[in-house]
Amino acid sequence: MLSDIQVRKAKPQEKPFKLADERGLYLLVNPNGAKLWRMNYRFTGKQKTLALGVYPDVSLSDARTKRDEARQLMAQGIDPSAQRKSAKAATAERAANSFEVIAREWLESQRSKWDTGTHEKIQARLESNLFPYLGVRPIAEITAPEQLTALRRVAERGANHTAARLRSDVSRIFRFAIATGRADRDHARDITGALPAAKTAHMSTIVEPKAVGELLRALDGYTGLPVVRAALKLAPLVFLRPGELAGAEWGEFDLDAGEWRIPGERMKMDGRHIVPLSAQAVAILRDLHPLTGHQRYVFPHARNKGQHMSRETVRAALVRMGYGPSSETPMTAHGFRGMASTLLHEQGWPSDMIERQLAHSEKNKVKAAYNHAEHLPERRKMMQSWADYLDGLKAGAVVIPFLQKTG
Repeated sequence: MLSDIQVRKAKPQEKPFKLADERGLYLLVNPNGAKLWRMNYRFTGKQKTLALGVYPDVSLSDARTKRDEARQLMAQGIDPSAQRKSAKAATAERAANSFEVIAREWLESQRSKWDTGTHEKIQARLESNLFPYLGVRPIAEITAPEQLTALRRVAERGANHTAARLRSDVSRIFRFAIATGRADRDHARDITGALPAAKTAHMSTIVEPKAVGELLRALDGYTGLPVVRAALKLAPLVFLRPGELAGAEWGEFDLDAGEWRIPGERMKMDGRHIVPLSAQAVAILRDLHPLTGHQRYVFPHARNKGQHMSRETVRAALVRMGYGPSSETPMTAHGFRGMASTLLHEQGWPSDMIERQLAHSEKNKVKAAYNHAEHLPERRKMMQSWADYLDGLKAGAVVIPFLQKTG
């Protein structure tokens, strides 16, 4: 039998040599000084060797324990080498089906549907808040309580809105795992309502007519990139969500008919949406067409070829123009929706017509599938009236819109 002193003092020679212990265990000393624990054994009539670790990371006592464990497997009719390979394969499979691996696959699968800013924001949210706690766990083994614990860490620092968005992200990742055969059910649905409610974020907007006119004149005077200027001028005329505007594709437009038909996959609520275009909106798009009409996107990204501009571009332009959060009249890209909703309601347009044009969700899913064209003739009148009203404000006139009866 070997002693600790013998193992420690064993010196390398020109050729590898062995120092035997007992029951197949020995120390292999290589010319480079490496000391390796090995075990020789026979299984089903074949001579085999099992690696048990490197000295001094694995001591003599540890090596003997590993040898005894291997011999116990053999007594049960199990080949220690095969069992180790099987364990490694299982570990590799678990790693391949981990939450982080599948989440990154899901992120990549969505890349063509999102603008660059959205993709980066969701990825950063997952990397900062969930990957450190759930990343290495096989997705099929992650329970609802585990998810809730991770999300509560976020909520406890006061980021309730982020926690709510993460729960939604996790649910979508689980549905992707189900679709690809690596999970059976979406446990994120089990914790709906278990997190503190996120406070509604009120987007800064401008609704005082004089201030709206000043804003519109500022948009006309924007001296940045022509593509961004066009987006700024179009935003108040169509009052879409920032991402829906930024991702506009020329193939969605019929300028002769004055229509913009947005497919459901690009809308927040997954429903097709028709935007009747005023004469002013059509003029902006026709003016832009010679510049970007040969490309897929109406508002292409300035640097990333083949991508559309970020959903944050309009907001950033408004900040540079002096409409940032700390200004006397803050305005966000999303604020054009609030502006239109407030003023159109004040003008007496029917609420359901305004809501349909804002593409707000329809609780009745059957109805939602068919109502993308609801109130379309009346909405055409409303959108043209709205554009004319904005023109009047921009000119500095006192505009009192006359609402025609819609039927």
